[in-house]
Amino acid sequence: MSETLSDIGLVGLAVMGQNLALNIADHGFRISVYNRTTETMEKFVASNPNTPGGLVGQKTVEEFVKSLKRPRKMIILVKAGGPTDAVINSLLPFLEQGDIVIDGGNALWTDTIRREKELAAKGFRFIGSGVSGGEDGARFGPSLMPGGDPEAYKEIESIWTAIAAKVDAATGKPLMGATPGKPVIGGVPCTTYIGRDGAGHYVKMVHNGIEYGDMQMICEAYALMTGVLGMSADECGDVFAEWNHGPLDSFLVEITADILKQKDPTTGKPFVDIVLDAAGQKGTGKWTSVNALDMGVPAPTVAEAVFARCLSAVKEERVYASGHLPAPVAPTTALNKKEFLAAIHDALYCSKICAYAQGFQLMREAQKEYKWSLDFGSIAQIFRGGCIIRARFLQKITEAYERDGGLVNLLLDPFFSSEIERTQGNWRSVISTAVLHGVAAPTFTSALSYYDGYRSARLPANLLQAQRDYFGAHTYERVDAPRGKFFHLDWPEPGRPQSEA
Repeated sequence: MSETLSDIGLVGLAVMGQNLALNIADHGFRISVYNRTTETMEKFVASNPNTPGGLVGQKTVEEFVKSLKRPRKMIILVKAGGPTDAVINSLLPFLEQGDIVIDGGNALWTDTIRREKELAAKGFRFIGSGVSGGEDGARFGPSLMPGGDPEAYKEIESIWTAIAAKVDAATGKPLMGATPGKPVIGGVPCTTYIGRDGAGHYVKMVHNGIEYGDMQMICEAYALMTGVLGMSADECGDVFAEWNHGPLDSFLVEITADILKQKDPTTGKPFVDIVLDAAGQKGTGKWTSVNALDMGVPAPTVAEAVFARCLSAVKEERVYASGHLPAPVAPTTALNKKEFLAAIHDALYCSKICAYAQGFQLMREAQKEYKWSLDFGSIAQIFRGGCIIRARFLQKITEAYERDGGLVNLLLDPFFSSEIERTQGNWRSVISTAVLHGVAAPTFTSALSYYDGYRSARLPANLLQAQRDYFGAHTYERVDAPRGKFFHLDWPEPGRPQSEA
């Protein structure tokens, strides 16, 4: 009897790889697994002997490839960059025409474009798939963003739709309750084909950029609660728990409530109070910001979230500065706690709308740049479950693109514009209060500046263009001439008025 071949394979058995492999096996798919360290593979397989589909360990790359059904489908889950290329190169000698390599890491989308071209030239197919949801998502249902050869995606579609997170068809709320060996059945899967070459990894990058903004906004709300209202961590946790039952219902708000209520097992103090205020980052927020700059798309809120992490990292400098730089004299007028908390809620909500508007505007421009055809309603749908930014709010984005598939900016959708009209007074009030009390609120502030700039029919860039023409003869456009027609004024020497020239 010939050996039974596996439906799919996976290389890289760190925590994400192990959890994704178990997810696949739980859905009845037989999966071969390989790790550079054989001991890690053997221990993993031995610890999970009874999965519905079956885990099959392979000791060499050649054995791994030969253990798969044709066309062979291989997931790579290793560190992005050089390690991914190294794994691909190790697979190449054993591949056959039409085999499919799938990069499930946090790859830079331009690397994915390159890899797809290189493999296609050799007769192989490549999928770059964003995988969001962390360790728990990988295990019980992530949001999956596959891009690449559309025919190759059809070969893995049944697996991707099976293992993805599921949401209720009517409400869009995530279906929970999966346990080892017993996945969630039914619901709408949080995956869809994104587009060609690097589209999947690009969308995952923007997802992460929005995630940076979301997290920083929540931190600013917390800073206002503690810095202005003097609330304890436990009190803040109660507020976030309450907010999680309204428009801000989301994974990040939910875990924030849990974190703020957690006690440190060593000291008994609130856990958040003993965590050092110096944040790390893995680069995807920076990639989003750099790409926005490269394409000339305004995404200031994502960038401010990245810079906030950078500022947090210079902890020692900030400690020194805190003793040398004067703080403002805080207003003596007492704030109504209930009213101010409601205002913080609205500031968080409005800023969140702007961050998502920036992210989707960036994706809209990218599809022109890279000749993709992105379905933004579907992208919002697959963010509803499994991923870190999953939220009730995303259902409204899906509905916005269902109303108008050509929507150029979420702020122009009737629902979102009416929500900001309803709540912007509180948003502005919160930012004013933060400034007067000396509480840094970079994403709240940048989001409002973005909103005010976007709604302005005329910005002071007219003066800026005149300055550029003055010192560098960079030319300018005129309000009484067609767009795209440029002019230059013969300026006098600096300090001499035009009339004296």
